[in-house]
Amino acid sequence: MSATVRLSPEDNVVTAVRPLEVGTEGATMLIPRGHKMATRDIAKGEAVIKYAQIIGYAHEDIATGSHVHTHNLDFRNVDHEHQFATNLRPAPEVAQQDMFQGYRRATGRVGTRNYIAVLTSVNCSATAARLIAQNFTAEKLADYPNVDGVVAFVHGTGCAMGGDGTGFEVLQRTLWGYARNPNVGGVLMAGLGCEMMQIDWLIEAYGLTPGPLFQAMNIQDVGGLQKTVQLGIKKIEAMLPLVNDIQRQACPASELMVALQCGGSDAWSGVTANPALGHACDLLVAQGGTGVLAETPEIYGAEHLLTARAADEQVGRKLIGLIDWWQDYTARNKGSMDNNPSPGNKKGGLTTILEKSLGAAAKGGTTPLKGVYRYAEPITETGFVFMDSPGYDPASVTGQIASGCNLVSFTTGRGSAFGAKPSPSMKIATNSEMYNRMVDDMDINAGRILTGEASVEEVGREIYGMWLRMASGEQTKSEKQGLGDFEFVPWQIGAVM
Repeated sequence: MSATVRLSPEDNVVTAVRPLEVGTEGATMLIPRGHKMATRDIAKGEAVIKYAQIIGYAHEDIATGSHVHTHNLDFRNVDHEHQFATNLRPAPEVAQQDMFQGYRRATGRVGTRNYIAVLTSVNCSATAARLIAQNFTAEKLADYPNVDGVVAFVHGTGCAMGGDGTGFEVLQRTLWGYARNPNVGGVLMAGLGCEMMQIDWLIEAYGLTPGPLFQAMNIQDVGGLQKTVQLGIKKIEAMLPLVNDIQRQACPASELMVALQCGGSDAWSGVTANPALGHACDLLVAQGGTGVLAETPEIYGAEHLLTARAADEQVGRKLIGLIDWWQDYTARNKGSMDNNPSPGNKKGGLTTILEKSLGAAAKGGTTPLKGVYRYAEPITETGFVFMDSPGYDPASVTGQIASGCNLVSFTTGRGSAFGAKPSPSMKIATNSEMYNRMVDDMDINAGRILTGEASVEEVGREIYGMWLRMASGEQTKSEKQGLGDFEFVPWQIGAVM
């Protein structure tokens, strides 16, 4: 196997598969594993090319065989010429409809899990919600085998915020989205009573219908913390038999909506795991299902590739509008779009946000971009779509679940122990070394692509096959370890007063 990988004939850098000693494949200095080496002389100010795209500009003259990284590669804001609907590839044809065993709700939507959610309108009721959920241990739920658990989804806001501002609207959409996610069979909403995020307003604004499987209460009205906890336990005890009565049944793969997520990325993310996840997304779209890409700052510099896949110009311009908002947002806060690659990303070989974005966008596969949505906005189109979110994984996944995702797929190169509820999360390792080191957390090893043991398409089919098994109840490694109770992180934007 070659010691380097070239991703396109147009590239003027290659990536080291293993540490390159001086003299190995032309290296003139030590090149760390996963890092870039110049394959020709690159003049100061000249573009550095990877994926056949610009990832930055040479800060100084870079000689052939030199290490290319943060010390000699500059970031510049990009100004791509955007085209619309010029790269529309249909999903592959399918011979048969794939099925899974899911929970079909009264709304017609299908869940892959069957949770009871305790949602809070404000941080002031967080302790009450946690105490209620903690009462329902595995022993107490043993008589309800169709109930996956009682989970408290708490957050740190809900008051001291503008009543008609962006932050308020985002929190409303997030809470409502979790309440109606098809993986939730019953809901108890708990508030304090005097907060800005009034439960009654939420119910009225989003047309939620109180009933046996949707209950609400306020600490002030009930008479204090202990009485609220006691009442909440009684309400959920009454829900349990009703939620348990729901049985899994055969459902088509078209009912799956998968969050396409990455975190702790490295240089191999865009080479192995992300393209494999993109192929799985194409297979799902071919079945009539939906793949949801997010993390807007992590498509910056690659958005022109997505606008070319936009179903029409309107969809493409909505995506550009999100990019414009993020550029303004970072400028107002005296930041840069290039602040996104973390120290771990850079240690793993990623240098600029442009390089990271080109790899991250591969999670979306190749089919047309059918829709662009706000954070936590209900997703109504099927196929490949995009949802606005920050690049911070817990906040981004929270928005995807609120938008309706009933499964989560999470690629990682540096390693992650992320898990989510109520939608189960599978993790895909980009390289075999990390997979073997964190085998208790990784579900699939896409590092086999790098070693030639498997193709992108083969790993993509493996991911897709696991989606069907997950959707039918097979637990992921994060589920087996109990992750997901503390990963509810609504995106906080807007003024706090």
